[in-house]
Amino acid sequence: MTRIVAVSGVLPAHRYRQEEIAEALAALCLPPGTDRAALRRLHAGAGVTTRHLALPLERYADIDGFGQANDAFIAAALDLGERAVRAALAESGLAAEEIDLVVSTSVTGIAAPSLEARLAGPLGLRPDVRRLPVFGLGCAAGAAGLARLHDHLAGRPGQAALLLSTELCSLTLQRSDASTANLVASALFGDGAGALLAVGPGHPRYGTSRGPEVVATRSRLYPGTGHLLGWDIGDRGFRIVLGGELPELAGLHVTEEVAAFLAEHDLKPADVTAWICHPGGPKVLDALQDGLGLPESALAPSRRSLARSGNLSSASVLHILRDVVAEGPPPPGSTGLVLALGPGFCSELVLLRW
Repeated sequence: MTRIVAVSGVLPAHRYRQEEIAEALAALCLPPGTDRAALRRLHAGAGVTTRHLALPLERYADIDGFGQANDAFIAAALDLGERAVRAALAESGLAAEEIDLVVSTSVTGIAAPSLEARLAGPLGLRPDVRRLPVFGLGCAAGAAGLARLHDHLAGRPGQAALLLSTELCSLTLQRSDASTANLVASALFGDGAGALLAVGPGHPRYGTSRGPEVVATRSRLYPGTGHLLGWDIGDRGFRIVLGGELPELAGLHVTEEVAAFLAEHDLKPADVTAWICHPGGPKVLDALQDGLGLPESALAPSRRSLARSGNLSSASVLHILRDVVAEGPPPPGSTGLVLALGPGFCSELVLLRW
């Protein structure tokens, strides 16, 4: 089995209260003279207290078009990504040249060469490192990336692999767009990056780490739901698609999928000690909690992460896993579940054991 030996999460320096962001975005998204009460209610009900943004708040009014937004994405993503990887390397005790595979995920910007290719030299990765940049899995990519690391290490048990997630959701904001989806996104999503290092059972670090093992993974597409979540990509970049039915789908189909996955390992939701659940928003978390019959404490790490930094797309589960470990890892033998949802509509599950 794969063992996680380090996980990090980093945030940009520009931190703002939710109320500050709401007022700034009202000026960008709403027509002059529009009543801002509805936007303020959306921001107040998002479960977010503060967020960190890639740029100073006043800079967003100056971004003109997708090209400028994407240039800003590349610059900020490289800085955050390097910080996240260096933090994970320092925690793990591994050197950059020991990494054999890098899976790099983002759905909020485009870079070719990809981010991990641009970071290879500054970080000291080997020229022959295997690279797998991933786009399109959205918020599910943090869990899916961990699953793909596990797949790789199952066949190469002596190797080490790195997952890098870099998401700058604020740079996808659509100016002069007063649609419900754009306003909900403006209330919910934040910016950040995370990195995770894992090794196979034949690696020397495997037996000396107290990190969790990956026991099993599952990917699931839900037919007929592809229109509910994703991007419409146009001249001005990424315009979010965000269906109102998502919480209901999470409460019905995703909870059934989680229960079936756990049952395959003779487990029930009540047997899971650590829930590393992507904070898709208060309604999604409520639906998962109710559908799985979980106590309020089970998803508390997800709600705290949402309040502190917003929905970080694929990076959120790495931040939450880091928090769970930092607060004191669960006792040996405890079970954890990484759960994330994304475009498709899809879910990604990773079963952990300490």
